[in-house]
Amino acid sequence: MSFAQRLKKARTDKGLSQTELGNLAGIHYTQVGRYENKGAQPSADVLSKLANVLGVSSDYLTNGTTDELAESTLSDKELLNQFRAIEKMPDTDKSVIKTLIDAFITKRRVQQLAL
Repeated sequence: MSFAQRLKKARTDKGLSQTELGNLAGIHYTQVGRYENKGAQPSADVLSKLANVLGVSSDYLTNGTTDELAESTLSDKELLNQFRAIEKMPDTDKSVIKTLIDAFITKRRVQQLAL
């Protein structure tokens, strides 16, 4: 699946219209349509907002990584156990943790681009 297909599937799985997703993510609904239908790619900041609203990771939206793939390829068992513990937390706590992780990932990507 492409980014556009994963975004649309995550949105429909969540029961959201393009307008609702746009409002929750702080972007115009027409931009959501561009992402889903025209092949437009969001900035890292918008990608993070979309992922948070949809309850998925930015990596899932961009690369299609699934939890099963992460579990089968994650070699750091301590990290895997931490993710399992996070899954049991209330949604508000998970949202904060996801935001922090996305911030670190985005920072690292920007650093790599600057090289």
